[in-house]
Amino acid sequence: MNVGVFDSGIGGLSVVKSLLEHQLFQEIIYYGDTARVPYGIKDKNTIIRYGLEAVEFFKNFELDLIIVACNTVSAYALDEMRENTFCPIIGVVDAGVKATSNRLQNKNSNILVLGTKATINSKAYELQLNNLGFKNLQTKATSLFVPLVEEEIYSGEILEATFKYYFKNIESPDAIILGCTHFPLISNALENYFGKETKLIHSGDAIVEYLENRFEFKNKYPNPKMKFFASENPEALRKIAKKWLNL
Repeated sequence: MNVGVFDSGIGGLSVVKSLLEHQLFQEIIYYGDTARVPYGIKDKNTIIRYGLEAVEFFKNFELDLIIVACNTVSAYALDEMRENTFCPIIGVVDAGVKATSNRLQNKNSNILVLGTKATINSKAYELQLNNLGFKNLQTKATSLFVPLVEEEIYSGEILEATFKYYFKNIESPDAIILGCTHFPLISNALENYFGKETKLIHSGDAIVEYLENRFEFKNKYPNPKMKFFASENPEALRKIAKKWLNL
């Protein structure tokens, strides 16, 4: 199987890392809309338009599946993208909700959802989790984590100060949904801050779990073909991919 992975920038590489670890695909085409990142501050219609443009981009390749690694696009544009696509499209929000439900048997569990302003304002996670019976939800727009990750600040005083700023009134939840694909890169720091008892829901791991439950993967691909594209400065994206993915 061949897959396209779409993200607003570089964060979706954390999803690609999970795909590589599980050796699911023969070829992975990554497209990051780096010219127009961040999506998390944009309006719904703009996000939908960008999502549809990504579908058009992927029509240049023979793909069996498209993964929308951007939580903001998954929250706002998935239906429109599916109406205009040529293959199945999976989004990280649906996968994250499913993974949360699988990991938490107690419907009274305290769940904290982190994401960009647009993702949090969409209430996408809240609505789906409410429908599954989870009611004890908190959400927090933590957009400052995005530039910190892109500056490769994964620990230390600046990140700790940002945690205290965002989480000063939040007690350790039972689970945290990392509702932005940048956030897994600070998962160790989050675990140290909240404690190992708090489960972290990672979009990449959630996508793999979701895919393996929906599709039959007959073969493993330890060395898949990989291509990286960006709407601006693709060479910079490729350098980051080599670093984050240990290529």
